[in-house]
Amino acid sequence: MLVTSFPVGPLQCNCSIVTCKITGDAAVIDPGGDAEKIIQAAQAHNLKIKYILHTHAHFDHVLGSRAVKEATGAQILLHKGDQWLYDNLAKQAGMFGFATGEPLPVDRWLEDEEQLKIGEITTTVLHTPGHTPGSICFTLADADSILFSGDTLFQRSIGRTDLWGGSFEQIIDSIQRRLFCLDDTTRVIPGHGPETDIWSEKKENPFFS
Repeated sequence: MLVTSFPVGPLQCNCSIVTCKITGDAAVIDPGGDAEKIIQAAQAHNLKIKYILHTHAHFDHVLGSRAVKEATGAQILLHKGDQWLYDNLAKQAGMFGFATGEPLPVDRWLEDEEQLKIGEITTTVLHTPGHTPGSICFTLADADSILFSGDTLFQRSIGRTDLWGGSFEQIIDSIQRRLFCLDDTTRVIPGHGPETDIWSEKKENPFFS
């Protein structure tokens, strides 16, 4: 398994490309802009992008989805709880001073505890509402476990809950009940900012310590 993460888009969302070294199949998580950069990274390694996975549907996590799908034919996947945000992508972006077109239709809705195969890799979907109603995280289990936490959990912080559909009570419950039960050594790649791990957040995150 190979995981490559880099910031993209106007708000520097962490986009990740998860690749199965055996088959060359890959998934893009949160293509929040700079689609050309994402596409070039995939083409440089002859990757077969199967899925475009979204942790949630805020505009800064989906701005590159149309271009990546058009270039690769990958399926756009999202939790149905965020359909209303996805369908209002242009309005979202406009409220923050950015212009964008309408998104392509979602190919399939993801469900809690669903497992997806990326070549020989299995990723599990965790529904973690709070930042948005349809916020989800993705876990990968290999020699080391990885969590893509979107805007639910950050290094020493949590996602905003003052935006559309946000709930402080829900996000705290989601993190404590769904994420803090993961192995302490789990590497956490958040939607923005530096990486962390579950142990550090349980011990040092001011929202919980």
